[in-house]
Amino acid sequence: QVQLVESGGGSVQAGGSLRLSCAASGSIFNIDAMGWYRQAPGKERELVAAITTGGITTYAEAVKGRFTISRDNAKSKSTVVLQMNSLEPEETAVYYCNVKRFSIAATRYPEVWGQGTLVTVSS
Repeated sequence: QVQLVESGGGSVQAGGSLRLSCAASGSIFNIDAMGWYRQAPGKERELVAAITTGGITTYAEAVKGRFTISRDNAKSKSTVVLQMNSLEPEETAVYYCNVKRFSIAATRYPEVWGQGTLVTVSS
């Protein structure tokens, strides 16, 4: 089994910064991509940013230039970090870590989600 351990959520004032981290455990390997999604109250879950094993990044238009996603290679290639700067109140949401297409032993899996971490941005 694989677990995604998320950390770094919390409360911040508008204009502030937070750093989210997600570590995948459970002998996971051969990951295609890791990313962060968010879901605000009453809204659908949306992609915030993602990064492939090859380092190709994708960002939601609304966060470009403010958020940076990276893989923490100092720890392992199964850790992803999202640096969020200049946060806005409308970005208050639960942020979910996601891993797409990975292997455990001889089995290939489509994806797995973390439990989510709350980010609250006050005005």
